[in-house]
Amino acid sequence: QVQLVESGGSLVQAGGSLRLSCVASGGTFSRDAMGWFRQAPGKEREFVACTSWIGFNAYRAEYADSVKGRFTISRDNAKNTLYLQMNSLKPEDTAVYYCGARIRPVTGSLFRADAYTYWGQGTQVTVSS
Repeated sequence: QVQLVESGGSLVQAGGSLRLSCVASGGTFSRDAMGWFRQAPGKEREFVACTSWIGFNAYRAEYADSVKGRFTISRDNAKNTLYLQMNSLKPEDTAVYYCGARIRPVTGSLFRADAYTYWGQGTQVTVSS
């Protein structure tokens, strides 16, 4: 059974940084796409960033326009861990952040939440002004 567990969320002041982690268990995911989404109160879950395998040890990273240049997604396959480094945080980044995995052979746009096979329970990020 695949499980994803996020951690690292916290309360931080605007301009600060946080690093979220997502530990995956129940398999190996080096060739599976993984992503981060977030959901603010009263809003739909929205895409933040994703990473997908493109061959050998290479991965493609993609970002929502709202976080491009501030957030960085990375993965450590030896630890089965996905990261999201968040810098220059803004109050509008406040949300519950979720880690998702799209397990092969499932396909679908990584920008859409319904393409992901498994989700973590989420971690709260609150940015104060």
